[in-house]
Amino acid sequence: MATDAKRLKTEGSDPLQSFLQWCEGVGLKLNNKVYISKEGTVAEYGMLAKEDIDEGELLFTIPRTALLQQGTTKVLAVLEEGKASLENTSGWVPLLLALMYEYTSPQSHWRPYLSLWPDFTALDHPMFWSKDERDRLLKGTGIPEAVDTDLTNIQKEYKDIVLPFITLHPDLWDPARHTLDLYRSLVAFVMAYSFQEPLDEDEEDEKDPNPPMMVPIADMLNHVSNHNANLEYTPECLKMVSVRSIRKGEEVFNTYGQMANWQLLHMYGFAEPYQSNSNDTADIPMSNVYKAAVQVTRSEAEQRLLVEKWSLLCEMEMVGDKGVFIFGKSGSLTDTEMYTTLKILCMSVEEFEDFRENEGWEEADDDDEEKMLQALSNEGLPSLPPLWRRLVHAAARFTLDSYGEDMQKDKVLLEDKDGYAKLSSRQRRALQVRYGQKTILHQLLELTKP
Repeated sequence: MATDAKRLKTEGSDPLQSFLQWCEGVGLKLNNKVYISKEGTVAEYGMLAKEDIDEGELLFTIPRTALLQQGTTKVLAVLEEGKASLENTSGWVPLLLALMYEYTSPQSHWRPYLSLWPDFTALDHPMFWSKDERDRLLKGTGIPEAVDTDLTNIQKEYKDIVLPFITLHPDLWDPARHTLDLYRSLVAFVMAYSFQEPLDEDEEDEKDPNPPMMVPIADMLNHVSNHNANLEYTPECLKMVSVRSIRKGEEVFNTYGQMANWQLLHMYGFAEPYQSNSNDTADIPMSNVYKAAVQVTRSEAEQRLLVEKWSLLCEMEMVGDKGVFIFGKSGSLTDTEMYTTLKILCMSVEEFEDFRENEGWEEADDDDEEKMLQALSNEGLPSLPPLWRRLVHAAARFTLDSYGEDMQKDKVLLEDKDGYAKLSSRQRRALQVRYGQKTILHQLLELTKP
């Protein structure tokens, strides 16, 4: 991999200009009002406005032939032939194999595009942090557990699927060059830069999600929750369109979706300042709600009843061993699961027996869903029945106590400009994630206090 990185660095003094020339050659059309730059952007590359842009203006179009995906790579035939052996849960393996080939092939059609990433040191996902650093800086956020799962899956996928496949095709891949380290870096590259075309609404229940694809130019736009551009998909091409007016000199921001800060850091390697991310969330492990319910039992009979209630909730698929209840800045985002869990846990013996005999509730209608949503919003939480509030309060407290750093200490660090500036980029991103989650949980404590 080091050899490939060195070769990429020497191909032209200005990789960006070579890439833009390549874009012209493949039919990618860029509006004269925008340009790509490394200066004046929030990350390494970004798009800026040369002139004022109105809402609804077309910023660029990308023909589907310019997308790097299984259907456009030079190794398409080999991937199609081995399709059955490449199936996996993520659906990423064909693209990753294509990237391993194209990234290391001197004759690759995608050379000017991939030359923008001469190595992957700019990728700083938590998967590249040491385990000690993840556990120390991100304890309680859910990221260390997600990364551990990722790393286990990547290693297993490479060993069980990728390595046997590339060994069968020594003319295209070489295990000495196409290593697990390169594969891991390309997984992070796909995490951070790929796009998945959404399914039509009528296909969502019938088809698996579309596989990821690399979209030149579009993947250079940075993300904020309050974005000003959006990618649209048509049969012939992909289009980036402004969704509000953009002033001259402003950065053009795409959206990666409604992403909480922990998701941004885990998947993309960055986080928004906690106050500016309107989509930030905090997770309360379902096990913490059970732990809170155990605290209020006063006899063995009540403990047995609690076990029965929880078993029924598991059967109803409202709770699970590793499940979480999600809260955003305005209240619960898993209102049906949270409301149903609280209602059943707080039932009397008679209410619970009656509930079981009637095989639960009928399917919720729109009025019921609105009732649940309102009850678990910031406005409704203080009016919940006392026992419901007690369970939510205790579960939020257990969750807050699981973080490695004290909330007040994080607050002081965020507000101390000199101290914050001395932190490493990893420490700053971890702090933004932690404090954003703790703020939501602390708000929940205030709204449910006795």
